[in-house]
Amino acid sequence: MSDPKHVSPTDPVGDATPADHRVDAVPGDGRDETENERLDRNWNEMLQELRVIQTGTQILTGFLLAAVFQSRFEELDDYQRTVYLCLVVTSILTTVFGLTPVSLHRALFRQRKKAQVVRATDRILMFTMLGVALTLAGTGMLIFDFVFGRVGGIVIGVVILLVVAGLWVVVPRVVRRTSHIELRG
Repeated sequence: MSDPKHVSPTDPVGDATPADHRVDAVPGDGRDETENERLDRNWNEMLQELRVIQTGTQILTGFLLAAVFQSRFEELDDYQRTVYLCLVVTSILTTVFGLTPVSLHRALFRQRKKAQVVRATDRILMFTMLGVALTLAGTGMLIFDFVFGRVGGIVIGVVILLVVAGLWVVVPRVVRRTSHIELRG
């Protein structure tokens, strides 16, 4: 007998069990996947993002850690040394955030907690991106401060933050909004 609660586009008679029930992840996106398949896909997409972020943060952190051993480091004034130390801490914490999903996955592996891992990783990625933005802007600020002076450093730091905010926050929202308009139209 058919149960109306289990009727889906791929199972119009409703004979599927809940474990077999296939759902559209986003209405009209053409995907026919189970909740577990959607979580696996989301996790794999996040892993790709993490690979890019981890490489970038590790290179930035290495650059910052090596800078202290350069002969010209002695020429930094107190402000520049403070900015430098803040950048080192921010970069290291960003690297830690970027590696946290791996630790989370390891701790919860085979515990049937994929949904929680995906949700937590999504939030962790937001903090990681914020850390990357601050590290990039701060590094640009420090370099320009050293070469062109305080005003040049502050200007380039603000410009970098504005560009990052535009590309990482505004552009995705515009694309999301225009894709919703296209779907409706």
